[in-house]
Amino acid sequence: MGTGPILKYTLDEYLSLEEKSVEKNEYYQGEIFAMAGASIQHNQIVRNTLTSIDNFLKGKKCQIFPSNLKINVAKNSLISYPDLSIVCGAIETLQNHKDIVTNPSVLIEILSPTTQDYDRGGKFKLYRDIPTLQEYILISSTENLVEKYSRQPNDTWILEEFKTVDAILSITTIDMQLPLTDIFREVVFNI
Repeated sequence: MGTGPILKYTLDEYLSLEEKSVEKNEYYQGEIFAMAGASIQHNQIVRNTLTSIDNFLKGKKCQIFPSNLKINVAKNSLISYPDLSIVCGAIETLQNHKDIVTNPSVLIEILSPTTQDYDRGGKFKLYRDIPTLQEYILISSTENLVEKYSRQPNDTWILEEFKTVDAILSITTIDMQLPLTDIFREVVFNI
């Protein structure tokens, strides 16, 4: 038994549907993908990371945004809702859509068992088409682990892993040292 043809939407159709939608949906090459809910650990990590970075950025030229802000990758049509986005300098948006940013400097995703393969693979490949993106940070919601990909001058990416309890994540783009103890504060991993 077949599943039938895949519905394809134009960008304008997606944006119109998304304005009326109660749930968040990502968009890629005409297809719309529903976003799943998040665990307590996921939400604690988002809260901790957002608070730490936002406090650090006070008075600086960069801003951090939670997952209600959409990111558009013009080169490949992706519109996504990263868990956290940092934009440095003037904010650039897609046409007249003030909720869709095109120039993030740092994107942060919280990994879950159901999204980690996509976040590390396909989504990261699509994000690399953002010319302003300098760092891509993945934070596990199931263990003490942070992975940071940094863009190099020759447009390659280098991976650094932070696994120890006393490790400190360096977010080079904003010149911040973020202890993993701050990221994982009050988080109890399910074993």
